[in-house]
Amino acid sequence: MSISEHVEEFAGLPVRDFDPDEGVTDPTGTAYRLTMQGASNFTAILGRFFGRAQGGATFAGPLSRLLDDPASREVVAIVIGAWDQIDHDLGSQQIANALIAARDRLPALKALFLGDITFEECEISWIRQADVTPLLEAYPRLEHLRLRGADGLALGKVHHESLKTLIIESGGLPGSVVRSVGSADFPNLEHLELWLGSENYGGDATIDDLAPILSGAAFPRLKYLGLRDSEQADAVATALADAPILRRIETLDLSLGNLGDEGAVALISGGNLSGLKRLDIHHHYVSDEVIDGLKDTGVELIADERRELTDDDERYIAVAE
Repeated sequence: MSISEHVEEFAGLPVRDFDPDEGVTDPTGTAYRLTMQGASNFTAILGRFFGRAQGGATFAGPLSRLLDDPASREVVAIVIGAWDQIDHDLGSQQIANALIAARDRLPALKALFLGDITFEECEISWIRQADVTPLLEAYPRLEHLRLRGADGLALGKVHHESLKTLIIESGGLPGSVVRSVGSADFPNLEHLELWLGSENYGGDATIDDLAPILSGAAFPRLKYLGLRDSEQADAVATALADAPILRRIETLDLSLGNLGDEGAVALISGGNLSGLKRLDIHHHYVSDEVIDGLKDTGVELIADERRELTDDDERYIAVAE
């Protein structure tokens, strides 16, 4: 599976490309998508985003054009699409800086997706992110943060009262990021979704790195835990089987990974699935017999996209490169 389409909905709102000529017509009912792709170098990228004059021509950057509209003060959701990948070291840092600089002009912002990028625009493992700590500090009312790409991603010691949803999509999530998430102070976080990915693409997080999350101590209001797209899905499921967090959440999402009978049987044997409302394992390698065992626990089970083993018996995750 590759990410081939842009999101159509974010934070419960329809996503629409921002049209500078039309302006902000529905600031509270639309997630506006801004894209910076098409500039040919570092200077042009800055020009397109900030709206600076370059070589006699003015680049009316999408963020600057949105901010020029008085209704932007009421905008609640922004989706940042592709930025040029020509200067790999640039990543999303300049975009993050621009959003931080615009914080007083976006006082109502509650939802931000940084990296709505398809594989045709950039492979997920090549998307270079930044330290998002200053973004969270700049927007204390932010409730939903979604990030795609983990190269260069960092999260420092941060306290944020409003954040309810944190999603990090990657082809390989570094252990350093997982540890940072586990040590963050998000007292009202309800939805945590981490795409752990493949070691070949930087996904070196261990079960020990997940310990603060699995213990249930990190996020007291958590309802949804997604440890998705993991090539260690059996080990993750085994660790979850008797983890305190499993007795408190409503949804466990282990989809997109390579879960097999070993991990699924561990979940059944742990006896803690009965408290769940939903278990999602779609894209898996679990046998029909063990699927029946999962159904017998009474949990709502999503188990489509069963994969067949290849000749080399290697089990693949859905999203890596």
